Amino acid sequence: MKQFAPAIAFFSAVLLLAAPIHGAGAAEAQRSKAAKPAKTAKAKAKPAKPKARPVKKAVAVAAASKAIDYSGEQVNFAEWQAVRDFADEMVAKHGFERAEMDALLRQVRFVESAVQLVKPAPPGKPKNWQAYSERFIEPIRINAGVRFWNENAEALARAEATYGVPAEILVGIIGVETVYGRDTGRFRVLDTLTTLAFAYPEAPNQAARAAFFRGELENTLLLARHERIDPFSLLGSFAGAVGLPQFMPGNILKYGVDFDGDGHIDLRGSTGDAIGSVANFLVQHGWNPLDKAPAVIQVSVAPSRAWEPLLERGLSATLRAEELLGAGVTPDLPLPPERLYGLVDLQNGADPTEYWAASDNFFAITKYNRSYFYAMSVLDLGRAVREARADQLL
Repeated sequence: MKQFAPAIAFFSAVLLLAAPIHGAGAAEAQRSKAAKPAKTAKAKAKPAKPKARPVKKAVAVAAASKAIDYSGEQVNFAEWQAVRDFADEMVAKHGFERAEMDALLRQVRFVESAVQLVKPAPPGKPKNWQAYSERFIEPIRINAGVRFWNENAEALARAEATYGVPAEILVGIIGVETVYGRDTGRFRVLDTLTTLAFAYPEAPNQAARAAFFRGELENTLLLARHERIDPFSLLGSFAGAVGLPQFMPGNILKYGVDFDGDGHIDLRGSTGDAIGSVANFLVQHGWNPLDKAPAVIQVSVAPSRAWEPLLERGLSATLRAEELLGAGVTPDLPLPPERLYGLVDLQNGADPTEYWAASDNFFAITKYNRSYFYAMSVLDLGRAVREARADQLL
């Protein structure tokens, strides 16, 4: 891989060649997994005439304006010792030039809003699944999902055939994450990741979280070099997630797929790449394409509460059907005996909690965002879009 071109030549070339894009978070990096870059044309030390690139299908619900939506504080990160150590590591480990690293870091802004947003929410109202669900299973998002499915039917069908992930799951994730490209985020990824890597707020897990964001900053620079894009062109969520599916930069490098076959992985501008990458991520995190049964089956629980120790067993299916039945869990539908399950509780505030028997395919979605509410919203939105689309085709 080639180095960044000298600062002025590199950034001027990118400004001439880069296509506009957007970004936001596989639900924020605090709780997930995933991320996203758009494709821009290649820039070299001495800008050459770019090769013609295939015309891509425009993102259906892309935001018109790509301006950043915060005022970052202009600080000289290059003077911070921890940042200088990071720059030294990028030089020694990956062959970046030190002068170019310093020039880049001098342009990075400190984003106080990212520091505030990454803090855990104060204790408040009890969890409420129905209130959460209503934010995602609503007419605007469903209608946008139908349009997205219609416009990308070929890529969705091909991804389903290639990876074994149903189209409705892929549609559900992209809809929950960014409303099909409408809300992908307007923070410069370099700004937010540098801020969180070196000024993460005080917390019990401060060191681990700062290390995570430091790693994602490293991944961002590697990704920008590999795709030959201006790293400052990457816009995303306050936690650094990018593109339609809100992948973190490291997940783009690990799980991103050039599904449209143009030689680049572009999760900001290519719906095909976004669709293929989400499918690949899920398969790599445990989605079983041979399991065609519903990912969740609603259950009722006995008053004896012998089932309580089966809760909170982590994000994987470890229980046999007979274990659930023996603990007083009664499914609405028969539980396929060859599967393993997890017992999932969806709290509804003052209203009764819902309980579900969840398969490994459900838990694969939680690897995208570590939340039962999130995974269930993906399932519900995907199903709602599928049903609305079927009604439309009648």
